[in-house]
Amino acid sequence: MLRVVVESAKTLPKKTIGSPDPIASVTFKDEKKKTKSIKSEVNPVWNEVLEFDLKGTPLDSSSYIDVVVKDYETLGKDKFLGSTKISLKELATGQSTSLPSKNVPLASESGQSTGATINLVIAYDPPPNATLSPQGGGDTMVDSGKHITHVYAGPPGLSGGSGGSGGVAAVRRRDQSSRSRLANKPQDFQIRARVIEGRQLLGNNVKPVVKVNVGDQTHRTRIRRGNNPFFDEVFFYNVNMLPSELFDQNINIRVYDSYSLRADALMGEFMVDVGYVYDEPGHCVMRKWLLLNDPEDSSSGAKGYLKVSIFIVGAGDEPLVDMGEHGGEEDDIESNLLLPAGVALRWATLSLKVFRAEDVPQMDDAFLHTMRGIFGESEGKKNLVDPFLEASFAGQKLCTTIMEKNANPEWNQVLSLQVKFPSMCECIKLTIMDWDRLTRNDAVGTTYLNLAKIASSGGEIEGTWGPDPSHEANTGDSEVGFLPVFGPCYVNLYGSPREFTGLPDPYVDLNYGKGEGVAYRGRVLVQLSTQLERKADKAVDNITSDDILVTQKYQRRRKYCLCVVFHNASMIQDPGEPIQFEVSIGNYGNKLDNTCKPLASTTQYSCAVFDGNYYYYLPWAATKPVVVVNSFWEDISHRLDTINIILFITRRLDLNLGLLKNAISAKASDRVQVEVWGKLLTQLIEDLESYPLPEMVGQAHLTCLDLQLKKLRDSAMATIRGAARQMREETKEIRDCVADIEGWVEKLTQLAEEPQNSMPDVIIWMLRGEKRVAYSRVPAHQVLFSMYSEQACGQFCGKTQTIFMQYPMDKSKALKVPVQIRVNMWLGLSSEEKKFNSFSEGTFTVFAELYENQAEMFGKWGTTGLVGRYNYSDVTGKMKLKQQYFLPPRGWEWEGDWFVDPQRSLLTEADAGHTEFMDEVFENETRYPGGEWKPASEHYTDVNGEKSRSPGEFACPKGWSWLEAWHADENRAVDEQGWEYGVTIPTDDKPRSWGPVEKMYHVHRRKRLVRPRKKEALPAGGAAEKRDEGDPEGWEFSSLIGWNFHRKERSSDTFRRRRWRRKMAPEDRLGAAAIFKLEGALGVNTEEKEKDSDSTNAFRANTPTVSCSFDSSNVYHLRVYVYQARDLAPMDTDSFSDPYAHVSFLHLSKTTEKLKATLNPTWDQTLIFNDLVIYGDPQSLAGNPPKVVLEFYDYDQVGNDELLGRTVFSPLVEISSTGDRTPKLLWYPVIHKGQRAGEALLAAELILKDKSAPLDLPLVPPMRAQNLYMVPQGIRPVVQLTAVEILAWGLRNMKPYELAAVSSPCLVVECGGQRVESAVIRNMKKSPNFPSSVLFLQVLLPKDEMYTPPIVLKVIDHRPFGRKPVVGQCTITSLERFRCDPNVLTAEGSVANKMSLMSSTSPHLSIAMEDHRPLLETQEKETVDWWSKFYASVGDRERCGEYLQKGYDTLEVYDDELEDLPEFNGLTDFCDTFKLERGRKQSEDGDAAVVGEFKGSFRMYPLSDDPGVMAPPRQFRELPDSGPQECLVRVYIIRAIDLQPKDNNGRCDPYIRISLGRNTIVDSDNYIPNTTNPVFGKMFEMSCFLPQEKDLKISVYDYDLLTRDEKVGETVIDLENRFLSRFNSYCGLPQTYCISGVNQWRDHMKPSQILENVARLKGLSKPRTEDNGNTLTFQGRVYTLAEFEANKEVHHHLGPAHERICLHVLRRLGLVPEHVETRTLYSSFQPMLSQGRLQMWVDVFPKSLGMPGPPFDITPRKAKKNILRVVVWNTTDVTLDETSITGEHMSDIYVKGWMPGMEEDKQKTDVHYRSLDGDGNFNWRFIFNFDYLPAEKLCLVSKKENFWSLDKSEFRIPPKLIVQIWDNDKFSLDDYLGVVELDLRSLIPPAKTPEKCTLEMMEHGPGKRKSEQVKSLFAQQSVRGWWPCSIEKDGKKELGGKVEMTLEIVGEAEADEKPAGKARDEPNMNPRLEFPNRPDTSFFWFTNPCKTMKFIVWRRFRCLFILLILLVIVGLFLGILLYSLPNYISMKIIRPLS
Repeated sequence: MLRVVVESAKTLPKKTIGSPDPIASVTFKDEKKKTKSIKSEVNPVWNEVLEFDLKGTPLDSSSYIDVVVKDYETLGKDKFLGSTKISLKELATGQSTSLPSKNVPLASESGQSTGATINLVIAYDPPPNATLSPQGGGDTMVDSGKHITHVYAGPPGLSGGSGGSGGVAAVRRRDQSSRSRLANKPQDFQIRARVIEGRQLLGNNVKPVVKVNVGDQTHRTRIRRGNNPFFDEVFFYNVNMLPSELFDQNINIRVYDSYSLRADALMGEFMVDVGYVYDEPGHCVMRKWLLLNDPEDSSSGAKGYLKVSIFIVGAGDEPLVDMGEHGGEEDDIESNLLLPAGVALRWATLSLKVFRAEDVPQMDDAFLHTMRGIFGESEGKKNLVDPFLEASFAGQKLCTTIMEKNANPEWNQVLSLQVKFPSMCECIKLTIMDWDRLTRNDAVGTTYLNLAKIASSGGEIEGTWGPDPSHEANTGDSEVGFLPVFGPCYVNLYGSPREFTGLPDPYVDLNYGKGEGVAYRGRVLVQLSTQLERKADKAVDNITSDDILVTQKYQRRRKYCLCVVFHNASMIQDPGEPIQFEVSIGNYGNKLDNTCKPLASTTQYSCAVFDGNYYYYLPWAATKPVVVVNSFWEDISHRLDTINIILFITRRLDLNLGLLKNAISAKASDRVQVEVWGKLLTQLIEDLESYPLPEMVGQAHLTCLDLQLKKLRDSAMATIRGAARQMREETKEIRDCVADIEGWVEKLTQLAEEPQNSMPDVIIWMLRGEKRVAYSRVPAHQVLFSMYSEQACGQFCGKTQTIFMQYPMDKSKALKVPVQIRVNMWLGLSSEEKKFNSFSEGTFTVFAELYENQAEMFGKWGTTGLVGRYNYSDVTGKMKLKQQYFLPPRGWEWEGDWFVDPQRSLLTEADAGHTEFMDEVFENETRYPGGEWKPASEHYTDVNGEKSRSPGEFACPKGWSWLEAWHADENRAVDEQGWEYGVTIPTDDKPRSWGPVEKMYHVHRRKRLVRPRKKEALPAGGAAEKRDEGDPEGWEFSSLIGWNFHRKERSSDTFRRRRWRRKMAPEDRLGAAAIFKLEGALGVNTEEKEKDSDSTNAFRANTPTVSCSFDSSNVYHLRVYVYQARDLAPMDTDSFSDPYAHVSFLHLSKTTEKLKATLNPTWDQTLIFNDLVIYGDPQSLAGNPPKVVLEFYDYDQVGNDELLGRTVFSPLVEISSTGDRTPKLLWYPVIHKGQRAGEALLAAELILKDKSAPLDLPLVPPMRAQNLYMVPQGIRPVVQLTAVEILAWGLRNMKPYELAAVSSPCLVVECGGQRVESAVIRNMKKSPNFPSSVLFLQVLLPKDEMYTPPIVLKVIDHRPFGRKPVVGQCTITSLERFRCDPNVLTAEGSVANKMSLMSSTSPHLSIAMEDHRPLLETQEKETVDWWSKFYASVGDRERCGEYLQKGYDTLEVYDDELEDLPEFNGLTDFCDTFKLERGRKQSEDGDAAVVGEFKGSFRMYPLSDDPGVMAPPRQFRELPDSGPQECLVRVYIIRAIDLQPKDNNGRCDPYIRISLGRNTIVDSDNYIPNTTNPVFGKMFEMSCFLPQEKDLKISVYDYDLLTRDEKVGETVIDLENRFLSRFNSYCGLPQTYCISGVNQWRDHMKPSQILENVARLKGLSKPRTEDNGNTLTFQGRVYTLAEFEANKEVHHHLGPAHERICLHVLRRLGLVPEHVETRTLYSSFQPMLSQGRLQMWVDVFPKSLGMPGPPFDITPRKAKKNILRVVVWNTTDVTLDETSITGEHMSDIYVKGWMPGMEEDKQKTDVHYRSLDGDGNFNWRFIFNFDYLPAEKLCLVSKKENFWSLDKSEFRIPPKLIVQIWDNDKFSLDDYLGVVELDLRSLIPPAKTPEKCTLEMMEHGPGKRKSEQVKSLFAQQSVRGWWPCSIEKDGKKELGGKVEMTLEIVGEAEADEKPAGKARDEPNMNPRLEFPNRPDTSFFWFTNPCKTMKFIVWRRFRCLFILLILLVIVGLFLGILLYSLPNYISMKIIRPLS
């Protein structure tokens, strides 16, 4: 039998009108059962038992129940409110027989949290023969129709039940999508930690204090007393940092005992990382219990519990409101513990085995090393590093040993990290550090092991996971859950460039893992395993030799071959020195690293050439440079094949999803949408079935994680396949599927993450000269070839891709692109290199090359003048080479001899690529100071003063023509003749600066001579002229030894060189794959030892150059259609930009026309690129075409043009004439600094021009101007004549422009090339509304909403002297909401409102409120007030008293501003408010300055093209009067929630400040001290004129006595919107019409009048009432009062029937009800962060309608004065703590008592001395006065925190009594014997006799319930009996005594009637306390010597005393005898007879 007890639900979503009638249904295996429905309740209590007969079948671990809560409807379908699934795994596996599921969250139909929760208990009676199923995985995925949900597994976890996850992985992945939405830039965050209370803290008589530490900020609570302290303090932490950095920070909560010494003061701690909390729903943890433990001792148990709430608030986030306790939550620690759902925290050891590292770069200076070399020590320079590995996790750090001078260290150590598992922290950080003796240790590189990726939820798995795959037996076949496990596997480190310099590294942050690493920095072999419940003996230990041997097989290497063909390098913006590219993978290919063989890993140097428009490119033409890199890595193809297959499926799904979204956004027909959607699902199902993942078994390098991930991926993909099938069969609405499909894409992307990817990324570097400039990282799997299947090959394997390189640590965020390259990459095993032949295009050639150098001396060329150069060298001239020493690599041979071959791409002619060019030369003259000017020794020079040709030697090149003769350039700082003057400065005797005025001391002058020339146009059909080949012998010339060479010899040249090449061919191979055999250098000069070894090493050995030649090329024709852009950033001070775009495609670029002053430019331009030569196969080009790049700029007359953003998209490729595809204009985002900065409407088509069968090119588009082509028909949007009506209501809050107020503005509206101007507002101060409000535009707008241009508003001020500056502008992009059907009259159509109704209303309207039954009123006021109504409305039954039973109104309490509620349309139904902006964008994340507001609205509708058709009626008519109106405003401020503290004590002294127009109310006298949650309860009344004073500003300030009061935050309400809105938001409608009582009607119009006005507004007939007002006819429907008030209490406050029925009908019309809104407070200090929230509402009444009804009294409730009388009668069984001098055990007992929070009023009894049996008699009375809030069940304590505090702080503390028993000591400290803590709200009943009094009475820990009979003392009034006192010994509680007491609570009045004195003082009555009848033995020995003798001495030693007396008597007798005997004897002798 399965029983489900449906207990209750909380905070169900409300209906639009009224509350729902909830009904719950539970479904188990197709059997459905329902509860009864509950009327109008958002917090229903059902308490019903639903039973399911299992018919003898036991539960299996995948069973679950489905719980759905609906709103019961008598007619029609029940409305869905929320649902959840609860897993029955715990019951099935026998872990428990009942499953209490508390606060289970209910999800909406889309899977989002609704905020509602449900409480259930599920009980299971297994059948008699049932066997328990094995423990299953907790994260079971269940198909639920439209979406996949996680089953709720057990009690709520961190999120209050956010979905069942049994381990850290699912917890971490739960809501990380919210992280990805955050921009990766520093931003404001606020962390709020609320410490509520502690429970069961260990220790005796402790004084706990809590410290909360976040980052480097720490706050602490006040010190409290006792083991169950109540704190309730909130701490705020404001940070501004990167989200990624913040999420790694820890929140550390520690509890200290303030009594204790610091050494042992820590009582317990809890740690969680910020990211964990952020991933929770609402980014918060609400009222959760933390289990505190000892960080030092992992084996110790719980050290107590602490209840907290933690919130992470980001910019724009609304923090959830902590609404306090719900029901029995406060005692149920177990189900409310902060843990991943359903999982117990267990100690675990993360064993990180660190074996070895490789390729660690040099980190230390070579100076000492060089010194040692001088003295004969030789040591590899590569070993200048002392590495050790540092692992950090959850605040712990462990380090391996330091391996000195070792670049390939072998540590072989295991680091054991002790953690609580599942851990709240996410990443293990591994950093290799370089140890330094003297300075700080440096980071070499950092990587992270993400636990979420190497662990998975599912059943908790016992035991250890090691590297051996044979452990699979542990897992169980069906499970997908596993503990963190990794490797053995290498992890790669990336960071700053490897080259070591002694200078500070500018990129050092990259080595700490901050930002993307730009270079490979080595790798480290690690293995991670997790052992539960096991503690390691040592934190750092050595690995056994067996384990080291096991890892040998994981280090087996295979050879990989990488080939990269560079097709294009373009978009270079600064040409500079020649450019070279280097490709490396790991260390291989890095030419500045000498640890690997030299490889052909760099391209030849090339000089950039101008593209004729804007950019530069590298002129490679048909000979493309190739690099070849061979490397050795582990074969992990089974991992990389898997991720490539998953990514292949994901890409196809994403592509189809994009098509589906486009179809939906373009509003395609249903048939088209269904077609696209059907294709998507079919292809997804086919892909998932056709492309299985590779099998793992039998693979090399197989680890345990591989097997687990395979299982996880297979199960997830099977689930997606099943969900796709179900979606195909069941979906009704396609739009609803998009979110689910996006979820699949995200899930597949997650599955494609491979944590064990040991293959380093391919890194491409661009070098300019010898300097590294830009880089790009390409993940190896993207270019990897696989034999497994075509889909397992990388996305770009053997395909040409476009890469935008980037600067290292680019602060400008890709503002400038260094270069765009197009490369073809292929990476594969050398055993598969033959497959490369099928991928390669073109012919590969390999050459050896060297340069012959000569210099000119005395007019002859030779080698004598070469300074610092060799006769034969490499291209840099730094390495000496000789032809005879060249040897081909192994497997290669020479083909032919050396020949001269000039290097074309290094010859830079200055005019290359230009159509116009200016030749220049400087004429120089010198003189002695004051002498004559004479020609200088170098008469003609260039700009740098180097020798140049004379003007006569300049010849006009072929194909060019001179435009003018040589002339002096006078557009510079020169004199009339063009001279500029300077003073020569040694050593080079060239002036450093020049001036235009001649002075006596000037000795040098120069004049710039220029001559422009122009390129001649080619004759039509003529071929391009062959370039002049230059020198016939192949020399290239330069005036300096450097990089700038030219072809033709000039008179100024002093240096020349020529390139010699020799071709090589493979000996035995054919095909392109032969190039992979190129390894090693070609040989260098070995004759002489190089003196400067560094320069040799700098460019290292001479490697062969590889190139790929294309014999044939294809000619293409490109058209780029640039139609328009929108939302571009304003860059000019006039709020606009002057935009234009550079369009770049491969090595060509063109520029659009420049448009003036617009942010939404429409270019409507086609850019035509004719005869584009592209090499390669057209088919592969079509599959992956080059990208079209548009860079948008703002044109500036002065200064550089500024970049507005960049867009990249692919053209449509047409390679055959049969394809008839038309490009479609689409919106592409414009990206600026990584942020979206607008969008552009673009398209492009690339057409192959076939020579054999010429394809007809599309017609040339029409021209708009010279060389300006428009976008042709068929591509440009289809337009329609559209009417745009503009309601221009007015302008508000206009800021001054150029220091003068805006006084006479008018409005200009522009749309689609048309504009209209409004009338001028004559006087802004008197009336800021436009005189005539409606403007009209007829404009041609696109039919398709996607292409609609925006509406631009400009406000122009009319100033003196005809000046008309633009003082504000606004762009409205989305026009969809303004479209309407002009023939349908809507309610908004004839907008009128109170203003227009005023004329019809009598000016002296008064509402007669009959005032009767005053006696009843006053009696009722005591029990019912406005706060009763408020608490009843928020569902707080306890605080509202009898209010609801009386049938009174409730109100709506909204969690948001009224404007944010969707049902009220933002209160903008009459007119919207548009922000006006001015000026350029201030910063990258800031917006332009807001300078005012425009109030208005728009209506758009199509017009007929036929002029004969009558125009439809206008939309804006019957407008209200726009003149000023005087109003009365009532502002009700209820309370503030979670204010930002402003004082050092973490509190605030808030008060309210309200400003409205010129009126300001400052309520600083009534500030509320020391609180962040003040209850104000105030109403403020003000007058104002609308619309001038429309903004009501409510601020909360923090009061300070000495300094200026600080603003906490403020909120602004637009009263005009509330006044004009048709939703009647000026005054909310109550539920009933009352003429007296707390709900007395407060509007100035009665309901009947409001209803008449609404009818007139809507153009409806007047409502009619009949039957004495009990019946009303309206809108054609008859309403009766009975149907509204059928089940309601009719009380004496209700008004006449006809008014009541009018009100009921009004409430059905969707008007604003009586409400309280919650407004967020913001401050300018953190503009987007909430500074707290304010609950309030506003009423606005026009004074012209007379005075409204009386305002509500919302004064806060006062606390009641109560007195707790405690009579301590007796104690018994008290521990006898002392031994008297006579050896008896005894105690001097007294009892101490106090109430927490009132420690200064501690009271204690007299002392019962010498209790020998533990009994004490007291008859003593404690009296405690306290203020009690019955509604909140808390005591209100007001006291000064410190003696220097100015104000008393108010604390709300639970009413508790603490009673302690002590042993009195006079000469030492008293001894503590025991304590009992009693909560007066839930008092544990006492025992009637001491025998029944035991410690078990008090136990209520986790898993134990308090005694069910607990009752409130406030209800019982008085109780008497015995309570046990406990004391802690050795961590356990023991009985310390029992105390008999009477507890009595009396009110103030009762205390006066029945007085009682403290102790036994007068008045000693009620009851009278007699002196206790203590035994005679009870006294203090020091003050009672007689009693001491009697009771201590005599009683103990009486036998001794008697014996002593007897002995004394006998002694005396004997003494006297002896004394008298001699005398007697002598007498007898003398007188014997007498």
